[in-house]
Amino acid sequence: MAQHVEIMLTEEQVEERIRELGEQISRDYQGKTIHLICVLKGGSFYLCELAKRITVPVTLDFMSVSSYGASTKSSGVVRIVKDLDEPIEGKDVLVVEDIVDSGRTLSYLLPLLKDRGPVSVKLTTLLDKPDRRETDVKVDYTGFAIPDKFVVGYGLDYDQKYRNLPYIGEMVFD
Repeated sequence: MAQHVEIMLTEEQVEERIRELGEQISRDYQGKTIHLICVLKGGSFYLCELAKRITVPVTLDFMSVSSYGASTKSSGVVRIVKDLDEPIEGKDVLVVEDIVDSGRTLSYLLPLLKDRGPVSVKLTTLLDKPDRRETDVKVDYTGFAIPDKFVVGYGLDYDQKYRNLPYIGEMVFD
């Protein structure tokens, strides 16, 4: 099956929105240090660009979680593939995601993190697909709400490809 990518959000649109989010987050966390937790792999592109635009002190850690296994459909069973390197007790945590769709993974992950004793846990996502939501997940900082389309670029992949596109594109299957 052939496929191609059509631009949904340009590189300039994405960069501008991340700049705006960095400014908003910096205001909201004035006088504090933010501990950013990136959900790998896709979130790493957003994390790097966002962290550069936050003006308050930032620390970083990474998690990898999976609910897919070898399938393209979620199994509904979430497992931690890579846990945090450091405790988050007493920290202001901001979870950084590339995309929120069904919400299943985050509805498991956010309470797990809250149980580890941070001062606060908030969520930011570059892309939000509210039409796909199966569980209630509060997103505190959203880049873009998008329709239920299969998207790639800026960390999002199709079969591990297209992550490096500097824009968000819709994957079109011919």
